Amino acid sequence: MELIVGLTKRLKKSLLDVSIRILTVQSSHYTRLAEVGRLETPKVQGKYDTGQLFLHRVFGYRGVVLFPWLARVYDRDVPNKRDSHDDANFSHVGKEVKGQTHTFYQVLIDSRDCPYIRAQTEAVTFLGNQDSSRSLYAIPGLDYVAHEDILPYTTTEKQPLQHELFDKFLMYYPDKDPPFGAQETLRAWQKKNHPWLELSDVHKETTENVRITVIPFYMGCRESQATSVFWWRYCIRLENLGDLTVQLRERHWRIFSLSGTLETVRGRGVVGQEPVLSSSLPAFQYSSHVSLQAPSGHMWGTFRMEREDGYTFDCRIPPFSLESKSEDPGTTTGVM
Repeated sequence: MELIVGLTKRLKKSLLDVSIRILTVQSSHYTRLAEVGRLETPKVQGKYDTGQLFLHRVFGYRGVVLFPWLARVYDRDVPNKRDSHDDANFSHVGKEVKGQTHTFYQVLIDSRDCPYIRAQTEAVTFLGNQDSSRSLYAIPGLDYVAHEDILPYTTTEKQPLQHELFDKFLMYYPDKDPPFGAQETLRAWQKKNHPWLELSDVHKETTENVRITVIPFYMGCRESQATSVFWWRYCIRLENLGDLTVQLRERHWRIFSLSGTLETVRGRGVVGQEPVLSSSLPAFQYSSHVSLQAPSGHMWGTFRMEREDGYTFDCRIPPFSLESKSEDPGTTTGVM
């Protein structure tokens, strides 16, 4: 009972911190608190239903659950018998770590909060059609959220979230709990884009109190007269679990292709930034893309981090597989 009370107190404090972080940044001239809803007890067991409103435990944004994914999480921080972390182990991606099934959710982000969160809000991308002049499409305000990062709440508002797809995907049902249910357009969109949305593997590893989480997604194959090019996107979250502020300075990637090539990529920062991870803003999330002229490969690497006391260290990026899927020739990706 004491554990439950303690957990509830911590969650309420987290929710208060999150609420303040959202609502006090709306104006640079004054601070105004506004009620967004009433906190519900987070679920320890079971899944959240379509239409569940929530605040993100880490990034603080308001969101709504669309549907769940069951993923295999390979956590290298969990004690297990494994090989050492040298480059010779790239061919054993995920093999020496036992995967645990975990629930994630496809969610919509409230557009009012997008400018203030430390995560890319156009991170979910699709390949354009084979004959399209646009190589990539993005759906703004779409994210993947782990079950433990959901802080559920309720509200009496019929339009609690601002997103262009909210009314297309969800309908208000006053007698339901939660009072928002899936429309046929959501089910059709999920079925059409399932191969490119599907979250299957998640990889985690912590170095010097900095945890790296990687989620890879297969995007499809584009063929030309000369070759076939396979595309993946990968989402990376960095989270500072310690007390000292750290900053990402450099990235170092190794990319192995089944065709036998091994590429090294070095550079300053990530996506044009050198994010600072502090106790008040401990996390940063971004997405990027990689293409290979082979149906599979592996990636691994390090981030060079600098601590506030001047100490520098290499934070390991857990190795992960790049696996392609068989494609229906008649299947095309698309956005609404």
